Amino acid sequence: MIKQAVIYVRVSSRAQATSGHGLSSQEKRCRDYASEQGYSVAMCFSDTITGGIDYMKRPGMKALLAFLDAQPDEKFIILLDDPKRLARSTRFHIELRDAFRDRGASLECLNFKFDDESPEGEFIETVIAAQGELERKQNGRQVGQKMRARMESGYWIHNPPIGFKYTTVKGRGKMLVANPPFDGIIREAFEGYASGRFQTQAEVKRFLETFPDFPRNKHGEIKQQRVTDILTQPVYTGHICSERYGIHWLNGQHEAIVSLETFDKVQERRKGTAKAPKRKNIGDAFALRGIATCSGCGVPLRSSFSRARNGTKHPYYLCQTRGCDHYGKSIRRDKLEADVGEIIKRLQPTEDVMMLARKMFRHIWEAYRQQAAEIVRSAQRKITSIDKEIEKLLDLIIASENTRVIAKYEEKIGLLETEKARLIETAGKKAEPVASYDEQLEPALTFLANPWKLWQTGCISTRRVVLRLCLGDRIAYCRNTGARTAEIAFPFRMLKGIADPKVFFGAGERTRTSTPCGART
Repeated sequence: MIKQAVIYVRVSSRAQATSGHGLSSQEKRCRDYASEQGYSVAMCFSDTITGGIDYMKRPGMKALLAFLDAQPDEKFIILLDDPKRLARSTRFHIELRDAFRDRGASLECLNFKFDDESPEGEFIETVIAAQGELERKQNGRQVGQKMRARMESGYWIHNPPIGFKYTTVKGRGKMLVANPPFDGIIREAFEGYASGRFQTQAEVKRFLETFPDFPRNKHGEIKQQRVTDILTQPVYTGHICSERYGIHWLNGQHEAIVSLETFDKVQERRKGTAKAPKRKNIGDAFALRGIATCSGCGVPLRSSFSRARNGTKHPYYLCQTRGCDHYGKSIRRDKLEADVGEIIKRLQPTEDVMMLARKMFRHIWEAYRQQAAEIVRSAQRKITSIDKEIEKLLDLIIASENTRVIAKYEEKIGLLETEKARLIETAGKKAEPVASYDEQLEPALTFLANPWKLWQTGCISTRRVVLRLCLGDRIAYCRNTGARTAEIAFPFRMLKGIADPKVFFGAGERTRTSTPCGART
């Protein structure tokens, strides 16, 4: 009778299966051998997985054993091109040999002759299996050492995070580089969360979902865990961190997408008190929503549209606080915003005041530049001090034999490395050429000279920015008498103080310095 055979082929990784011809070449060799021996090949089973794991976790091997179980009366011959295809673990090799014997199957290999009849043959087979396991472990050790050395040189070795991609650089190998447009999206997500534009990580997630091409999982979703992974990934700051290899805030060879300062702000906000997610499309047609309050109860006015009989929509503000004298009474949006616009219009300073303000700001600007140079020198001194302290700790680690003490020293080194990374970034920023006075401050002074010009544009988002810059607090409004006396933001109070010191330093007005409403000090 013609003997029945099955072929088993295996490679260790998907790369070997897709870029090479390992599976197909193994199968061809086995089929040629079967033809020479007069065997009939019933099936070919393949795996793309390392041989060091449990054989029952290999889909191809599980299918092969199930195939043998389904035909218990047939004595199959299992063909391999090399004994290492069976397993790269001595224990799993022996267990597989026993599993095949229990099913009445025999093994034949193109590169090795299995001898089941003598103890010498069994010993040699065990040595061959042990050699395969040794090679696997040695390869793993060498790969781990090379990966560690690569990371210690400042190169990222894992899959590129979203916003980066790998490119091959001559003499340096594969390096992370920015991957437009995702790098800009990641940067905006970080800066938005750090500044408070996104109050919660759920809002960051919704922001990312607005980009159809942003990477998603196999179900087409962006999970909250992905947002967390992005916001806590130090590689975006241009640094390499690895708990596995004991690397803490090592300067990477790649360019940063976000600053370390922004990254730290994000981590502080993540540790803070959780806030409810911002609702979608809130107040997109009302510039004063959340800013104008009812003069009777002090609660922010709500906003809504009323529909006329002809279907036309009319925008209104109204108080919805039960018990308030103004409860349910509406105020036309255009009237309320026009009254507030008059307040903005009156903030425009005279030309003489702006001329004096420009001279003051120029003097402050020069002082800032001198301060930046001193900060750089101070940071460099601290970095030198940290380097010396790290060297002392390394000497103590070498001299110590107590594992707990060594762990404490390593923890201290990690903290010092983190502090050093922050100082390097601070010094780098301060050492950069400072933009000229005209480039940096002139646009802001132009706004201070005429905020009414921006208000006149009528854009809701622009008007909300103007209000936050011009007002120090919310503004109370009465439907009968109009806007109450508003608290003006500090920059405009300062300009008034230049014209009339009594306005700024007392004279019946509030003297506490206020920041723009909604802004953080």
